Amino acid sequence: MPMAAHEIEDAILAALPGAEVALTDLAGDDDHWAVAVTAPQFAGLSRVAQHKLVYGALGGRMGGVLHALQVTTAAPK
Repeated sequence: MPMAAHEIEDAILAALPGAEVALTDLAGDDDHWAVAVTAPQFAGLSRVAQHKLVYGALGGRMGGVLHALQVTTAAPK
């Protein structure tokens, strides 16, 4: 069973308190997602480090219940 939007958002928010999370279902199948995350924890980090925090928040679900995730990250301005 694919991972629901609220589960993705909840996992990210649990790992990155205060983040803003916007999800888009890219294929209409609850299996291919795009996520935009703005979080204060990203300040001063490289884009790769920011993405690692997001993927880490998902606790190894990538390739299982979460098939595809396009990630965009930013620190608040």
